[in-house]
Amino acid sequence: MEKEFYSNGKLLLSGEYAILDGALGLAIPTSYGQSLQVTPNTSGFLDWTSLDLNKNVWFSAQLDLTNLNVVATSDKSMANTLKTLLLEANAQNPLLLTDSEGFKIETHLTFPRNWGLGTSSTLINNLAQWARVDAYQLLWNAFGGSGYDIACAQTNSPLVYQLKNNKPKVESIAFDPYFKESLYFVHLNQKQSSKKAIANYREQQFDTSELVKKITDLTRATIGATTLSDFELLMDRHETVLSAILKMTPVKERLFPDYYGTIKSLGAWGGDFILATGDEKSISYFKSKGYNTVIPYSKMVL
Repeated sequence: MEKEFYSNGKLLLSGEYAILDGALGLAIPTSYGQSLQVTPNTSGFLDWTSLDLNKNVWFSAQLDLTNLNVVATSDKSMANTLKTLLLEANAQNPLLLTDSEGFKIETHLTFPRNWGLGTSSTLINNLAQWARVDAYQLLWNAFGGSGYDIACAQTNSPLVYQLKNNKPKVESIAFDPYFKESLYFVHLNQKQSSKKAIANYREQQFDTSELVKKITDLTRATIGATTLSDFELLMDRHETVLSAILKMTPVKERLFPDYYGTIKSLGAWGGDFILATGDEKSISYFKSKGYNTVIPYSKMVL
């Protein structure tokens, strides 16, 4: 019997990097995500096809069902990553691949792959649903990371996320700022490697507990901000704190010094989406700079 699973994409509004060390983060699941369809058959193989937003195949692989060895693939590195995930899921649930003599699996993205909204995290959460295993454990055993993206994949409202004693603490919140019509997400036209960004963060020397406290305080204040000017001030403070830690120039200073609103990086600095405050003129401003993907807050948030 065919099964289908779906997971939400993610954006972290506050808490990037420091969330790895226990800081409180404010995250939103997005209206974009990824589905996974599993169709049992008698082929003796696990045939995998990944489709992009336009239903074009961007990855395919055939794995031997008995040992999950890669038989054929369009991308060897990606196939090995998939094998790692499937082996981990099977280790957590050894009955996973005994349900059928073969499987045809298709994934469907509802957002462009380079947007950085969670191609991997939505896949991991979908696999965990199919395998009936813990998605956080699947993520951590296979890749690592904070896990906030898994929380977004599973939650249909804004949330706060925190690692406490290496365990995820997730709380849905009613974050619906009245000034949301002044918030825009802008894509920087490049995909940033989370692994490289985290590695750079880990190389820096700083007081971790002090950073965690600062970012946690900023996250709480951001949630409680009642005016756009207060929200902008908190965005600027967040950028200043992390700029000093990462030894990187804030994105507004680097790319948009003449912009009239406030800009904050989201996730790994240097790529993916930024959050900008502004008005209807913001869209034409960013497009004039060559950044054509400008999405109002209300259209991005689930």
